[in-house]
Amino acid sequence: MAGRRVWWITGGVVAVVAAGAIGGPLVYAALEDDAPPARTVQVQPDAAASTTSGSAGGSAPASSAPAADPAALDGSWTIAADSSAGYRVDEVLNGADVTVAGTTDQVTGGVVINGGDLADADVTVDVASITTDTARRDGYFRDNVMDVATHPTATFSVTQTADLPELTGTPVTVPVTGELTLAGVTKPVQTEISVVRTATGVDVSGAVPVTFGDYGIDAPNLGFVRVDDQGQVEFFLHLAK
Repeated sequence: MAGRRVWWITGGVVAVVAAGAIGGPLVYAALEDDAPPARTVQVQPDAAASTTSGSAGGSAPASSAPAADPAALDGSWTIAADSSAGYRVDEVLNGADVTVAGTTDQVTGGVVINGGDLADADVTVDVASITTDTARRDGYFRDNVMDVATHPTATFSVTQTADLPELTGTPVTVPVTGELTLAGVTKPVQTEISVVRTATGVDVSGAVPVTFGDYGIDAPNLGFVRVDDQGQVEFFLHLAK
């Protein structure tokens, strides 16, 4: 009888483990959807409009906001509430292509405009607070991929002065050169940002292409899920004085 009891207990444990190994990834896949589009700056309907933001897509009304001389915006700007940043990657999950995005609103830093030029910008992101729609992925990202215990933040800094055109309620594109630090490794980067004048300040959005291996980050490959080595770091910033 004791031997039979041990056999049943052992068999039950094996069954549970097998179900987790087989069913876990399937459940994970069944709950997985493509991430929503990145947040981008939006056309402002007029100079007195409330700040608007949201996902890309759809048509926007033409702006009637008057042009603002960039020099009139000179000074230091702070990253305000409702800013966000994170990452976007493609992964293959049980043979299906899925786009994943992780975001956080724990973003700090500031921007300096001098003589109508973007003279400086520093953005710090709390990597440990980045989340997706799956807690299991988030835990693995924090502990195994990014090692947030050692490297809790990521940063982006502008390293060369960038010319700003006149700012209106219609977004403009500005090429920028900077440095991106991930997992304690800093690399030079070039990207383009979108900038728009709002009723309460300035909104900025953009994305920096990233090859994770360049930063010593191993893209997960766990058998049932494989993450591409290339992705992007995204940000949406409300700037206020």
